[in-house]
Amino acid sequence: MSLVSEEFPDEVPLRAEEITIPADVTPERVPTHIVDYSEAEQSDEQLYQEISKANVICIVYSVNNKKSIEKVTSHWIPLINERTDKDSRLPLILVGNKSDLVEHSSMETILPIMNQFSEIETCVECSAKNLKNISELFYYAQKAVLHPTGPLYSPEEKEMKPPCIRALTRIFKLSDLDNDGILNDYELNFFQRTCFNIPLAPQALEDVKNVVRKNMSDGVKDNGLTLKGFLFLHTLFIQRGRHETTWTVLRRFGHDDDLELTQDYLFPLLKIPPDCTTELNHNAYLFLQSVFDKHDKDRDCALSPDELKDLFKVFPYMPWGPDVNNTVCTNEQGWITYQGYLSQWTLTTYLDVQRCLEYLGYLGYSIIQEQESQAAAITITRNKRIDLQKKQTQRSVFRCNVLGARGSGKSGFLQAFLGRNLARQKRIREDHKSYYAISTTYVYGQEKYLLLHEVLPDFEFLSEADLACDVVCLVYDISNPRSFEYCAKVYKKHFLDSKTPCVIIAAKSDLHEARQYYSLSPLDFCRKHKLHPPQMFTCNTDEAPSKDIYTKLTTMAMYPFGIQLSWNCHMILTLPVCVCFCSHAKLRCMCSCNRCTSCICHNLLNSELVRSVKAKLYSAVLNRHMTQADLKNSTFWLRASVGATVFAVLGFAMYKALLKQR
Repeated sequence: MSLVSEEFPDEVPLRAEEITIPADVTPERVPTHIVDYSEAEQSDEQLYQEISKANVICIVYSVNNKKSIEKVTSHWIPLINERTDKDSRLPLILVGNKSDLVEHSSMETILPIMNQFSEIETCVECSAKNLKNISELFYYAQKAVLHPTGPLYSPEEKEMKPPCIRALTRIFKLSDLDNDGILNDYELNFFQRTCFNIPLAPQALEDVKNVVRKNMSDGVKDNGLTLKGFLFLHTLFIQRGRHETTWTVLRRFGHDDDLELTQDYLFPLLKIPPDCTTELNHNAYLFLQSVFDKHDKDRDCALSPDELKDLFKVFPYMPWGPDVNNTVCTNEQGWITYQGYLSQWTLTTYLDVQRCLEYLGYLGYSIIQEQESQAAAITITRNKRIDLQKKQTQRSVFRCNVLGARGSGKSGFLQAFLGRNLARQKRIREDHKSYYAISTTYVYGQEKYLLLHEVLPDFEFLSEADLACDVVCLVYDISNPRSFEYCAKVYKKHFLDSKTPCVIIAAKSDLHEARQYYSLSPLDFCRKHKLHPPQMFTCNTDEAPSKDIYTKLTTMAMYPFGIQLSWNCHMILTLPVCVCFCSHAKLRCMCSCNRCTSCICHNLLNSELVRSVKAKLYSAVLNRHMTQADLKNSTFWLRASVGATVFAVLGFAMYKALLKQR
């Protein structure tokens, strides 16, 4: 009542009415609902009901009444603890009222009680009559809820609790931008701006470091704050009653009251429409590059096991298993390279964007990049149908599902994409095997990611996810006479009427080719269904296997609308967009067709029209045997002029195709 009216009431009722303090008049900007309890008017059952709804409890005693003080431990605290779990007990504030009636303090009596019961946050002596510490009392009550001591500090041990140390260690590592184990002045200012929106003055920085120096020998190193010094500062804040400083830091970095990262922080809202995919944007790749550089201490463009472990110390668990090393590119030692590192992040974003958001949250993406959430790192591509209508795409990641019978060479095809020949593949443990492989290819000078997914060969149980992709690879073993039959059946059942481009891979081409037990040979099957002829492939090579086929697959995924116009594209001159699958292709056309220039020239020179024009020109110019009738024949001159015109147009088109810049 003194708090509300700011004066002592002449008549004090046994129980005051419930009141609510609005948020705008409290330091923490939080509305506070105050409920009074009177033992004279209310029963224990009513007290229990109020306890179940309370966030904090103030136990008021009279400083001039010993029985009142004794009742705190003999009655009130046991009564309250009866209805609360040991692990989730409410914070208590001890309030010594009527301090105006005594000259001495009751703190000597209260301190042992505070040490005995860890749920007691603080003790405040006040006077309702003189209005002494009345507003402070309710401020401490608010503070006990918003900035509790319990999760942070153990009064018995007089040190921070392990969960608090883990959370602050994560924050230290995220703020240590160069990963040298020290927070220099720039990093300390970055930390200060991030948490409190104001930088520290140079003198204030020195004062902080001097406080640490005076109390511990290894708290400051090379004029920077070490992890031990950082933890000591927060212990000092807590011991001096400045819990709000530590809580502000923890909450800014995504931690909740239990010191766990909140679900809202780890999984921000991200709506993904149907038929759209998710990719990392440019800023996200720059951030991940900085994280890689931060932990690649030996600058070999690869992460050793120790470096990878150090990178994931800010995670509550190890997110990448041994299968990742067989999903992306590695060096000769089996360490994930820079390209492989970015590829794995790209794979996670494409397949499970929620997990990607979680991982970026552990790395502090939104904090370091000063973004609202990790969702700012994600690009949602437009609907694939729109890409098909516009005949162009802005996507950077394309999925290729690899199907085939058991033993057909699917796994070898995936590993060959990562530059591993058969000898290296044999060293892969069965329990470390991956059904995915991802790396980069270049199409018309643009870097794109191709994601290969090996689909298990259960013909009758192929799901929509197994069929949803940008391009399909049907792999068969040329040495196994029953291998192609699976590919033919899968194609006829699932892809015959599909718009998804398909390629048949004749794997293990280094072995003797067996006649396939199917009604049509693979080549005739492709001709009948207007597919590209089977592509010969082997990973049994001395060097890394060729990646030409993967570039062709990426091109087909990017331009599916121009792929299935012919079973053998280099036999037709007029294809608008296609991929040349000839074995001798060395020089590619610089326009969008990407066909072998040799094939284009060969087709042109062997066309019926050119041969006819050549014959007439030879006859007219070189032999000079033309009769007078031929010279007077208007049909001849018409044919010659048309032929010459067409030849000129074709020559000009060839000139543009060969020399025009992309």
